Amino acid sequence: MAEKNREFFYRRLHSLLGVIPVGIFLTQHLVVNSFATRGPEAYNSAASFMQKLPFVLFLEIFVIALPLFFHAVYGVYIAFTAKSNLKRFGTFRNWMFVLQRLTGIFLIIFISWHVWETRLAHQFYEVPVDFDMMANILSDPFMLGFYIAGVVSAVFHLSNGLWSFCISWGITVTPKSQRIMTYITMGFFFLLSYVGVSALFAFV
Repeated sequence: MAEKNREFFYRRLHSLLGVIPVGIFLTQHLVVNSFATRGPEAYNSAASFMQKLPFVLFLEIFVIALPLFFHAVYGVYIAFTAKSNLKRFGTFRNWMFVLQRLTGIFLIIFISWHVWETRLAHQFYEVPVDFDMMANILSDPFMLGFYIAGVVSAVFHLSNGLWSFCISWGITVTPKSQRIMTYITMGFFFLLSYVGVSALFAFV
C-alpha cells in the first residue's frame, strides 16, 4: 500500500511540475522568442530584460532546472513502464498516449542540446544570447528542422499533458468535460506552435 501511495504521489507531482512551473516557463519562453518577428532590436530587448530579472540564477535552478529534471527523469520511468493499447484499440487517446511518451524522450535530447548551445555557451564562453546567436544556429537547415521539431514536440507535450493534468487533479471528471478539454488543448497546441515556429523563421 505504501508503494502505491508513493507512486501516486510521484505521478501527481510529475503532472503538476509539467504544468507549473515547466509549462508556464515554456509558454513564456516562446512568447519572448516571438519578439523576433518584430526585428533584432525588439528580440534583444526582450531577451535582455529576462536575463536581468532579480534572482535569475535562483529562478533558473530551483524554478526551472530542478522541476524539469524531475519531470524528465520520472517521465522516462513512466515511458518505459507504461503499457499502451495502441495495437489493440488504436483510438485517438491511445495515439496521444504514445506520442506523449515519444515526444518526452525526444525533448530530453532537444532541450539538452538547446541549453548547451545557448545558456551554457553564454555561461562558459560568454557568448551573447541575442538575435545573432539564434540566427547563426538556425542558418543551418538541419538545425532549423531540429528546432522546429523541438518546438512542436514541446508544445504538443505540454498541451496533451495539460489534458492529462486536468484528469489527474480531478478538474475534468466526466466524458463531456474531457472532450471539451481536448478541443481546448488542441487549440492551445496550434496557437502556441504557430507562435514558436513563426519566431524560428523570423531568425532565418
